[in-house]
Amino acid sequence: MRFDAAVLRSYEGRFAVEEVVLDSGPAGGEVLVRVAGSGMCRTDLAVRRSAGRSPLPAVLGHEGAGVVVETGGPDTGLSVGDHVVLSFDSCGHCRNCRGAAPAYCDSFASLNLFGGRTENAARFTDAAGGGLAPRWFGQSSFADYAMVPARNAVRVDPSLPLELLGPLGCGFLTGAGAVFHSFGVGAGDTVAVFGAGAVGLAAVMAATAAGALTVAVDRYPERLALAERLGAIALDAAAGGLPGRVRQLTDGGAQYALDTTGSDRLINDALRALRPLGHLGLVARLHSALRLEVGALDRGRRISHICEGDAVPGLLVPRLIGLWRAGRFPFDELIRTYPLGGINEAERDCDEGRVVKPVLIPEGRGR
Repeated sequence: MRFDAAVLRSYEGRFAVEEVVLDSGPAGGEVLVRVAGSGMCRTDLAVRRSAGRSPLPAVLGHEGAGVVVETGGPDTGLSVGDHVVLSFDSCGHCRNCRGAAPAYCDSFASLNLFGGRTENAARFTDAAGGGLAPRWFGQSSFADYAMVPARNAVRVDPSLPLELLGPLGCGFLTGAGAVFHSFGVGAGDTVAVFGAGAVGLAAVMAATAAGALTVAVDRYPERLALAERLGAIALDAAAGGLPGRVRQLTDGGAQYALDTTGSDRLINDALRALRPLGHLGLVARLHSALRLEVGALDRGRRISHICEGDAVPGLLVPRLIGLWRAGRFPFDELIRTYPLGGINEAERDCDEGRVVKPVLIPEGRGR
């Protein structure tokens, strides 16, 4: 089977849409999905800074959604024609997977970040027969088709706008899951979100839906305006006295803070913005030692790393869709679509803050 995919061949190079080859159908437990749309996540772009740990050449993309066109047998639980949202990979049998914590799978890094599943990997090559890295996050969905473990796929209502649903499998899932699962936010709680990108704005929407008072911090005026429209109080990240301003707005300090930036300064500001016993969650991958200021982590405040919003995708994705249908999680307002051939433009716009969530549409169906 031959189809188009966006291939990254060097850490500094541009993506190129090339013909790739899949030389066999789904194995047991797999499904072949015709991709309707795939979100671009900063984790995809972080491959460029991975110091060679993520093998290239590769087809990236891990926020896919599409239609099942072939299955590896009845044990997949899916049928041809099913509409699915694709999420992260996990083994399904380690202690954390069995404990409903697949984001903390013992094999998460190897399955998702540093090479993917090795079984049947050689089936996926470029048009000249050259090897491509095993599937990224079990998907490699910057392509017309994706071969995925059925475990990664969440069936959704076929009446939904399928091309827009992919980011529910990672970016939006991470922000909303942090609020609903990691923090357990409820009505009357207070939440401060540092960084109003896709993950941060998903957290804002989730906190607003939960009835919390929410403060959003960012450096881009357009994103602050969007956060306000989604129900948050907006604060400029460059303004002085940020922790004090958050504490004033939240009646003595936020109960919960989520940092999506990985900035030492903002992480320390977030800790100082918490009330006693407050909880700060980090979702960004840190690239250097975190320097905490004296006194930032005291009075019972705590800090933890959150992966994939502590979510079980098969449970959270339908919940987010239900909130969207009720007008309480308008994630579609954060999306701009691009044709797959416009992937380099999408990356540039993402890097420069011109778009919150790019979604790539195969076969020139972008708008």
